[in-house]
This record gives sequence, structure tokens and C-alpha cells, in this order.
Amino acid sequence: MKALRFHGKQDIRFEDIPVPGAIPAGHVRLQVLAAGVCGSDIHNLKTGQWISQLPVTPGHEFCARITELGSGVEGFAVGDRVVVDSRAHCGQCDFCLAGAGNLCRHMGFVGEVCDGGFAEQSVQPVHRLLPIPDGVSNEIAALAEPLGVALRVLNRLAPAPGAAVLVAGGGPIGGLAAILLRELDDRPVYLIERNEGRAQLLKDVCGVIPVPCDSAAIHAAMGGTEPAYCIEATGNAMVMEQLIAAVASGGRIALVGLSSGLCALSTNAIVEREIELVGCSVFREEQRQAMGLLERLSPLLRQVIDGPVGLEQILQVYEAAGSGANVKLKTIIQP
Repeated sequence: MKALRFHGKQDIRFEDIPVPGAIPAGHVRLQVLAAGVCGSDIHNLKTGQWISQLPVTPGHEFCARITELGSGVEGFAVGDRVVVDSRAHCGQCDFCLAGAGNLCRHMGFVGEVCDGGFAEQSVQPVHRLLPIPDGVSNEIAALAEPLGVALRVLNRLAPAPGAAVLVAGGGPIGGLAAILLRELDDRPVYLIERNEGRAQLLKDVCGVIPVPCDSAAIHAAMGGTEPAYCIEATGNAMVMEQLIAAVASGGRIALVGLSSGLCALSTNAIVEREIELVGCSVFREEQRQAMGLLERLSPLLRQVIDGPVGLEQILQVYEAAGSGANVKLKTIIQP
């Protein structure tokens, strides 16, 4: 079967590989229907930081159809459409047992510690599967994973009712967070996004207010006020510095952007102005919650995706996603 294979840092290949063999107990064979490229996929290509199996088939944002059941599988049937939970947590450490699987001491991810969805088929344990509502298309279902991450960010940010939120980075997570903030709460959302086409897209789709990455300009755009709640979805140190300068004293910044290196911060300002920095890692129950929102959000989500394109075009998708040139938030791949 056709698959994308990661062989090491900066080494990714489109190959023919054997179809997965016998299905282990408690697992299912999946026909991949639609998949998306995540920023962490680009990060892995550049650094290889989280890969623990080589070679490996990347891809953790995907939906699929069950074609074969292993022994002991209950609750699903051949033909069911499902989304795969990206977390490969241990289920046994203190965090997992406390319901905080996103903080698992042995956390891995599909497509990094085991083969993922950038292939025609995938084999996954049944406990990772979430059923797709009948009214949701394959392309929209493939957004359930990043939408769950965006929901986790909003839960960690916990903005006061009606309060404005400043989002830095209109990529998949920042853009989806902006859509959720506007659609679910109808609150003002200001957006820092250097890609003018993407900023305009999100303005058209959900009514965000684009602002420059400059604290004085942000305050002017907000009528002289300071945002009490910010989302950092770029991983860029310069952007982070502007958010620290822009946020109100006592304000909160939710961090979800991935950085490729160390990030120097103005810690004196954080201390003196009691600014909260809140980390956001994957999700807990938020992906399951996102499944319940997909049908409602489908008209908006359809406007921010490209494709589908074939699996053979995935290397071009990686290149475009890594350059930041895409206007749409996500290109959907259909093996």
C-alpha cells in the first residue's frame, strides 16, 4: 500500500509498504478516509524530537472506516466511520489514573510511537476510536483532533464571559480557537496573523479583528484597553514578548505554539505584573466534545480547509504548511 514514511530528521519519503498483517486482539483495521497535516508533523520533520520508532508512518489527525475487527472488539462494527484519538498514553501512571491522560508520564502520539494515518490503511486499538456522527463529512471529521486541541486551549484560558480575547497565530489551532470563541460565545476576538490572506479569511468566516504584532497598536485597536486573555499559537519568541507587553496586569496567556528552541522571556514583567502563563497540552475529553460540535460548525469549517488531495501530494502539503504560505488552515488528504 502507499504510505508516507519518516526515516529521520529531514528524511521523509512516499513509499510502497506491506499492508498491515494479522490484527491483534482489541485492535481494528482501518481504511483511512481523510487526514490533515499538523504543526507537530512539521516540527518532527525538522527536529525528529518526538519520534521513537523508525521508520514510522506519520499522521494523527485522521478519520477512517473499520474494515476488520480483531478478537474481543465490542461497540464497533465493520463499516463504522471513526476518528482516532491521537494520544498513545499508558493508562497506568498516576496522571492517567487521575483522568489527566494528556499529562501521561509515558506519553506518545500516533504517528510517532506507532504508525499513523498517512497511509491507505492503519491498525489501531479500539480504545482510541470515536464514532463519527452521520451528518458529518469525512473532511470535517478529520478536524476533530485539532478542534479538540483548540477546545483544550479555551478551557485552560477560561476567559470571563464576554471578555475580548487576543489570539496570536491564525494557523490551525489559533484559527480554530478563534472560530470557537466567535461561534460559541460571540465575544470580540483580535487576531495577530502575518499571513494577510489568512487573516482576511478568518475575518470573513468568523469576524475576527486583525491587529499588528505591536502592543501599542493592539491597545489602540482595542480602544485604549488591554486584553486580559491571550492565546499564543505561534511558538515565536518575538510574538510572545509582544503579548507580555500587551496583556493586562493580572492577565492570562495560554501557550499552545510549539517552539524549535529556547525562548527568552521578560520574566521581570511576568512577576511584577502577575501575568499568568498557562500551558495547553493536547486534550482530555475535549476531542470527544469536539465531535458533538462538528455538525454545527461544518459550514464554517468547510470554508477554512483545502482539498482533498491525494496521498501522493502530501510532500507538497508538508512544504506549503512549513512555509506558512497557505491561506486555508488545513489541507485535507484523501488516500
